[in-house]
Amino acid sequence: MSPARPTLLELVVKTAVTHAVTYTIVGLLASSLLDYTRFFAESSLNLLMRPTSDPWVMAGPLFQPLRGVMFGGVFYLLREPLFGKRSGWLVMWIALAVIGILGTFGPAPGSIEGMVYTTLPTWVHLRGLPEVLLQSLSLSLLLSYWVHHPEKRWLRWMMGISFSVLLSFPVIGLLVGQPR
Repeated sequence: MSPARPTLLELVVKTAVTHAVTYTIVGLLASSLLDYTRFFAESSLNLLMRPTSDPWVMAGPLFQPLRGVMFGGVFYLLREPLFGKRSGWLVMWIALAVIGILGTFGPAPGSIEGMVYTTLPTWVHLRGLPEVLLQSLSLSLLLSYWVHHPEKRWLRWMMGISFSVLLSFPVIGLLVGQPR
């Protein structure tokens, strides 16, 4: 990696796009495969999680670019270990998994704090882990590949189109679902 690469702007934009795309795709797959509608309604999560029909849940992907911008800023500060080595994707994934999933400061489901301080059964904590581990892995792999291969125009186009299409779905759903 050259000292000038990646730039702050490049990394923030690529991270925001990659995070939003991987978050939405993995979230849709997990919601369908793990039947989150029923799981949230019939488990002790019904006191914690909004129903999947809630407009805020539908709007969730629209907030992910902001989260991606925050991640991108941190990744820029850590760009040498994350993008200066071939195994940087693994360093990124381990950091996201340990700090952002398992070792959160708050009692989030799936975290050590959540398992200690909440009354949620262990199986509830473990059921959501595959989704967040897969999404953080996807983010790490795809972002690292994109940063290391800026010449791949097809990837820039694919990510831009995916980002636009995937974020248009919640907007359309929210507009259509609103009573007039």
